[in-house]
Amino acid sequence: MRPSPADRTNAPSPGLLGGTLWRRLALGVVFAILVLAGLTLYADAPALGRSLAAFPWPWLLPVLALTALNYGLRFVKWHYYLRLLEIRVRPGLSLAIFLSGFMMLLTPGKVGELVKSLLLRGAVGTPLTRSAPIVFAERLSDGLAMVVLAAIGLLAYPAGWPAVVIVLLAGSAVVLVVQYWRLAEAVFKRLERIGPLQGRVHHLHTLYLSAYTLLRPRPLALAVGLGIVSWGGECLAFYLILLGVGAEAGWTTLLQATFILASATIIGAGSMLPGGLGAAEGSILVLLRGTLAASAAGAATVLIRFCTLWFGVLLGALAFFLIARRYLLAAPPGDPHPSPLPLGEGKRLSRPPHLPGEQA
Repeated sequence: MRPSPADRTNAPSPGLLGGTLWRRLALGVVFAILVLAGLTLYADAPALGRSLAAFPWPWLLPVLALTALNYGLRFVKWHYYLRLLEIRVRPGLSLAIFLSGFMMLLTPGKVGELVKSLLLRGAVGTPLTRSAPIVFAERLSDGLAMVVLAAIGLLAYPAGWPAVVIVLLAGSAVVLVVQYWRLAEAVFKRLERIGPLQGRVHHLHTLYLSAYTLLRPRPLALAVGLGIVSWGGECLAFYLILLGVGAEAGWTTLLQATFILASATIIGAGSMLPGGLGAAEGSILVLLRGTLAASAAGAATVLIRFCTLWFGVLLGALAFFLIARRYLLAAPPGDPHPSPLPLGEGKRLSRPPHLPGEQA
């Protein structure tokens, strides 16, 4: 169904979607070109070209299949999160919205992935404050999964233990803080007494309730478990690419591929650069140079980033422009806060919400 003129007048402001966000995406593309140029110079363009030409290109089919498996399992997690927050969306539309977030991977800190919340608001009227924590929970659970994979890969790089432990402790601290219900409720009560904030505290409370629900032990364990399997598929894809550029087959190379890709992904995310550009590529190159020539390491870096980052951006753009974009036109101008809402949104609760099957 095409949006009506009234729907169009209620579209989000151009400053968010027609201007700022698109400019950030364009800057991300320009930055990506600069990173590729730098990588080409480092690896020596002619030698890099020969390494790419020698790569068995049919191997990209299983590599892309493993990447698609990663996306598929992450979609399962996304749709599971929607059900936890009682946001009802048809699976097909849910998939289109999920994939659309990939188009915004090139925005700084991946903040553009919040376009998924805008699309949900346009499609089913879900307030942004209710769905935005899903993006945060996705990133956190993915990060914890990558830490586990990096720890497995440490069998090949034992010197990296301190960094992995620090990241794991930081992620665990975030989960523990969010689950400290009494502290959060005490903070909200104090905020309600501050005049200028009284009308906005319920939005913060909604954000917190969603984050609290998504990071409960059972959902978190399931999400991290899915992440280990899904991102493990990409580590296996990287292993195939390393074999294609001349690395020796065996468990050592597989462990190296796992550690390098997991670590580079964590570093790229932590850098807050668009798509982790520069930080991820640099990490992969530095870690590969211990076992591969510069041209082979450069070829492996180019191929894995094409099959993960750029493949995702392409899928996201197709999903957005073919299916999801029209729901931005139907989005209401504000962030509605209907009452009552699931999970006790907008009102004080005497005790934390519990998932079905949990003991209160």
